[in-house]
Amino acid sequence: MSLEVSIVLPERTFWRGTNIKEIILPTLSGQMGVLKDHIPLLTGLDTGLMKVRSEGDSRWIIMAVMGGFALVNNNKVTILVNEAELGSDINYEQAEQSYLEAKSNLDNLLNSDGKDKLEAVLRFKKSRARFNVVEEMKSLS
Repeated sequence: MSLEVSIVLPERTFWRGTNIKEIILPTLSGQMGVLKDHIPLLTGLDTGLMKVRSEGDSRWIIMAVMGGFALVNNNKVTILVNEAELGSDINYEQAEQSYLEAKSNLDNLLNSDGKDKLEAVLRFKKSRARFNVVEEMKSLS
């Protein structure tokens, strides 16, 4: 038996896979791997890189997820996230440019408080997740 994985956005199911061998999640306390027969678990997800590998396939499916929760129970992994994007759908140059702009914007707001800084942090985390995904895909090719 293997894992069944569902990634659900607020408006639709984003991705579904069966015969999944392994999944790596970006939890709030660091990366966490899940294999079959994992103990039941509910964990918060951070904005970051998520990887999924099917049985009989050495390649990873890599995606960016933007915060949410993961429920692991009876070899089913249900992931509820605000946003998600497959690595294969992310343009490298756009992801890099967005990351550099968000980093510069955040650097300019480091000494400020309030809504502008919070929004800059969120933009930075999302752009960094997307850029990390394309960097990871590049390193695996």
